[in-house]
Amino acid sequence: MNPRRKKRLTIILAISTGCALVIGLILYALSQNIDLFYTPSELVQGKGPDKIKPEEGQRLRIGGLVVPGSVQRDPQSLKVAFKLVDNGGHLVTVEFDGILPDLFREGQGIVAQGTLKDATTVEAFEVLAKHDENYMPPEVADATNGMHFKPEYTEAQLKGAKP
Repeated sequence: MNPRRKKRLTIILAISTGCALVIGLILYALSQNIDLFYTPSELVQGKGPDKIKPEEGQRLRIGGLVVPGSVQRDPQSLKVAFKLVDNGGHLVTVEFDGILPDLFREGQGIVAQGTLKDATTVEAFEVLAKHDENYMPPEVADATNGMHFKPEYTEAQLKGAKP
């Protein structure tokens, strides 16, 4: 192998190794941000056909309905604890230290992102309140009240315009 080919081969190998290293580091960094979604039943019983349960300390997202009467607030701080339930009937406690969203209320669906503290407790660092697609802020509803009307059509319009 002549020196010129050897130099090209060395450069190509160095660039390939560098690209592989960069791709590996990017994939490792992205894997740290993956948060699997669980329902309370999946958290308690396991997820999928293999019934795989998350490990303590694992980051995850959990979604369900806030159990009425389960919200406990600490009067000295912003700490809140509440229970989530789904149609499977399993309860999971969520502990959160922060300001809850305005749409948060008992019986409402929420999604909490945090870490698994023990088998049935999640320590959340973010709580998102869910709402349906028909939601309209009260200010907008008041502003548009009476502005919408049902259009009235003539017989010709109902049959369609003919050229």
